[in-house]
Formats: sequence, C-alpha cells, structure tokens
Amino acid sequence: MERPTDHYDARLFKIDEQLCALLEERREVSNQNPGFPPFKSIENWADRYRLYPDLLKSIFSLLMNEEVYLPLVEPSGFRKHLPVLRCVESGDRVYTLSGIRQYENASVVNLSIHEDYREREKEAMRTPAYIELELGEGYRCYVDQGTSSGGNSAYGFVVSPALPDDLAGLAFVFSEYERPLRRKPTGVEIVFRMEE
Repeated sequence: MERPTDHYDARLFKIDEQLCALLEERREVSNQNPGFPPFKSIENWADRYRLYPDLLKSIFSLLMNEEVYLPLVEPSGFRKHLPVLRCVESGDRVYTLSGIRQYENASVVNLSIHEDYREREKEAMRTPAYIELELGEGYRCYVDQGTSSGGNSAYGFVVSPALPDDLAGLAFVFSEYERPLRRKPTGVEIVFRMEE
C-alpha cells in the first residue's frame, strides 16, 4: 500500500497510538473472536460520539475479519513430494488427500473432491462451499488455489510452518462452510488421520 497522503497532523500521534493499544486489548479480551456489535449499540455510539453508523459498521467488519490481513506465507525452496493417497467417502462425494509438496518454509496440501455431477443435475445444484483445513495449534492454513469442473474440485492449501516429513500422528481436518472466513458451517467435516 502506498501512503495516500504526505500530510499527517502530528497532534494525533498519541490518540492513534492509544487506538492501536485499544485494538490489541480488544483482541486479547475477545480471544480473537470478537463477533459483531448489535446495530442498536452502533447507532447509540454513532449518536454519542458524532460518528456515522456506516463508518462504525465498516470498522467493526474489518475487526471481525482481522485474519484476512495476516501476511501470507509464499512457499519457497521446494524439497520433496510426499505421496499420501488416502480417500474418504461421504454421501455422494469422494475426498482424496493425494499428496503434500514440502518446501523449506511451508507445505502445500492437495485435496480433490469428486461427485457424480450427472446425479446432481437431477437435483438442484449444490451451493458452492468453502473448504478450510485445520491441523491444530501451531499451524496456519489457507487456500492458495482451487478449481472446479463437472463435479470435480481440487484445492491446494498452504500450511506454515512446514509439516514434518513423517506425518504419523497428524490429523488433516477439512471442514465445509457456506461463507468464507469460516462462517456458517454446513456440518460436513472430513478427517484424514495419519497412523503412528
């Protein structure tokens, strides 16, 4: 981002620093799960502090989705490919954890989903879903790539730090959501457990 202007009123420095301290306190108090204030509270605060309700709604939306602003890890220094080849059937879908590309600073986990689209044509088409990967504390996962066609979907999830080459004991938990950022879970959860 480029700084939008060279102008800054230096008298605001202490206030801006206090805002940053309050944001940190808010994150800690909410355990990084702030939710969203009721609209009635936002309207009251807007009246009391002579602010615009839509400005406050915008600010609270940004704060609710703070993880969007975390720096993304770009995999670099390819080391090896770990074949996994595990399948799980759930309903009319087959989930395949095909393999993991190991890099020096991250791993890329490959998941594919197949469903018989001919059967789906007979019914209303399924609403597109958002798939998220969780590996437990200490790992950050995000979807790096995805594609879908004719009942087949493929995803690449970047995991940092890099996974160990020996996957024994790890559980790859893929959960489905109706909306991005883990909003509105559908109840679909696919787990691949790597045996000891």
